[in-house]
Amino acid sequence: MKKIIIGVILGVIAILSVIFVIVSNNDKDKDTLTKVKVAEVAHTIFYAPQYVALEKGYFKDEGLDIELLLTPGADKVTSAVLSKDVDIGFCGSEASIYVYNSGNEDYVVNFAGLTKRDGAFLVSRKKIDNFKLEDLKGKYVIGGRKGGMPEMTFEYTLKENGINLDELTIDTSVDFASMGGTFISGVGDFVTLFELSVRE
Repeated sequence: MKKIIIGVILGVIAILSVIFVIVSNNDKDKDTLTKVKVAEVAHTIFYAPQYVALEKGYFKDEGLDIELLLTPGADKVTSAVLSKDVDIGFCGSEASIYVYNSGNEDYVVNFAGLTKRDGAFLVSRKKIDNFKLEDLKGKYVIGGRKGGMPEMTFEYTLKENGINLDELTIDTSVDFASMGGTFISGVGDFVTLFELSVRE
């Protein structure tokens, strides 16, 4: 009987020792990861590779512990980087240009491109068969913040396709994070969005 009790005690000690070693190693792994806070301007399909890498642990494999924060609007992302609330910001380059041109000694630096094209969708309130950009004439479009990359890209696309900006109304007064909600509330015929989550 004594041998059985001693065997059980030794077994429990062995199991506890293994658990202790595993927990200790996990804590060491966490301590060796470099924490990086990342602000993204929008949660969008165009950043899908990043989401897959986060989900699959690829950043941790490289020694990085990524904290991803949704920070709608390039102006807000840039403010978060400048205030050191985050380490890296994903947004259009326009905000860094505005900060630099304002003469600030502390400015952000663009160091990588994530997408080759603008990731905004043009969403219509009503179904339009065989849509053409000419269908925007006389319409009200929530375009995004004036001077923001999505809005500037939208205007550039219209001009490149021979659409005069005076032929439609482009609302640039709506904050980036409020565009979908404003459209849902009944404002506008069209809206430019990064995510197609707006439904009637």
